Amino acid sequence: MGKQYVPLEQPLKQFIDWECNAGCIASDRITVDECKVGYMARSEPLANGPDCGWRFWADDEDEAYTNDASHFAVFHTNTICNYDPDIVPFLEAPCGSEFVRDETAVAHFAPGNELAFAWLMETNIDLLERVDRLSRSR
Repeated sequence: MGKQYVPLEQPLKQFIDWECNAGCIASDRITVDECKVGYMARSEPLANGPDCGWRFWADDEDEAYTNDASHFAVFHTNTICNYDPDIVPFLEAPCGSEFVRDETAVAHFAPGNELAFAWLMETNIDLLERVDRLSRSR
């Protein structure tokens, strides 16, 4: 029996207009179990496919779950945006960026990820300030 993906509103909302290299990898915890994206990281895209480098997890997957490739699938990044639109402001971050969600913020740069912090400082100071306010209020 195949995976039972969470049905999305049709037609899909167009959050991004990437035509090529828009593929990403997402955990079944997001697309099957209806979890929000809890951790997202952008690696160098794979050379042999339409890959943008983004990888999405709910951030509660243990090592055994993560090591089983059957728990992941390739999607158009816009599809994952339809599962969790909160990720959209972060999608232009450079390779090497990592973002996490916690109980107070939509997402913020992963601890020690200076690249993501620098990208927020340079391109989206409003988002950085909002995340900083939320983080300080907890």
